[in-house]
Amino acid sequence: MSTSAQQMRAYTGPAVLSFGFRPFFLGASLWAALIVALWLPMLEGALTIPMALSPLEWHAHELLYGFLPAVVAGFLLTAVPNWTGRLPILGTPLLALFFLWAAGRVAVLASGLTGLGFAAAIDLSFLLALIAVIAREIITGNNIKNLRVLALVTLLLVGNAVFYAEAIFASGNGYGTRIGIAAAVLLISLIGGRIIPSFTRNWLVRQEHGRLPVPFSRYDGVTILAGAVALVAWVAAPLATFTALALTIAGALHSVRLARWAGDRTSPEVLVLVLHVGYAFVPIGFFLVALSIIAPDVLPPSGAVHAWTIGAVGLMTLAVMTRASLGHSGRELTASTATAALYAAILVAVGARLLAGFDVARMPMLHLAAAGWVLAYGTFAVVYWPMLTKPRLRTGH
Repeated sequence: MSTSAQQMRAYTGPAVLSFGFRPFFLGASLWAALIVALWLPMLEGALTIPMALSPLEWHAHELLYGFLPAVVAGFLLTAVPNWTGRLPILGTPLLALFFLWAAGRVAVLASGLTGLGFAAAIDLSFLLALIAVIAREIITGNNIKNLRVLALVTLLLVGNAVFYAEAIFASGNGYGTRIGIAAAVLLISLIGGRIIPSFTRNWLVRQEHGRLPVPFSRYDGVTILAGAVALVAWVAAPLATFTALALTIAGALHSVRLARWAGDRTSPEVLVLVLHVGYAFVPIGFFLVALSIIAPDVLPPSGAVHAWTIGAVGLMTLAVMTRASLGHSGRELTASTATAALYAAILVAVGARLLAGFDVARMPMLHLAAAGWVLAYGTFAVVYWPMLTKPRLRTGH
């Protein structure tokens, strides 16, 4: 009976379909750039697309439930085989999953013609299919402990369904958007808490002797739980004073958690440092969203959440996408000038968007934020295209 490694070597199809990260990271980056490139012209009335969603609703939906699920799919379809020792999903099944995701994006764009219910049915089917595939792999591979990650993907599915229900019935309560953001923050808290100290330790042990990341402990569990409680409160009661208190406590706990991972020692390698900088926007987001509840005249909630959506999600997804693409394509795990530049572009984007939230040169800052985001993901698509579409290098690290 052939092993998974032998089956992988026997694969003769297109390289882009040889691992889940390849089509999904490429598709996610192109879609992320296109979403924001189209959004400002739509918002300003210079572009009209036959959608059932408003430009603002489409912008929020496609970043939370279009772009992010593609990144999650790419990560899980690549990580789960490592967790279970099973053969990755590749070839035609992988292509079918990718086409299902892409069909959802087209269906939402054309929802003004076909109806939002039809778009919802197609779009939700992707997350359902992804959950089914990952659950099968985890359960068959007897890797039950990782079902907790799948629970958060299921939360994305629930949030997407709620978003569509709110749009169809014009309830406008924003639960779908907040559930999606909460799921994203929890995914970063859970997965980031696994990979950041691990990758940091792997790099630091090759350097001069010094402090290493603190291994996962009860403190990490308490921090994730506190964050979850605060996010549940925010989803249910986004303007309540007790929510602001819970968010502040969660922000403090996550700040200490990050400090325990020795990120201050990683500045020589941007590919490692960026993981810590990206995670820093998790506590920053908790603090700023709390501020927006207490002093909405200083920073409105719509501005505060971008610390999470652009800072934490934007930078962490790029950090994971670049590292996984380099490692799984057989290249050295170090950041090139172009890779460092795309990280910098996202930092410009989040800084500009937060300044716009504080009403500092609002429209110029919005345009700068959009430009930084499009530049970051557009650069990823261009620079990493060869790595994602060509076979793995036979030599390298």
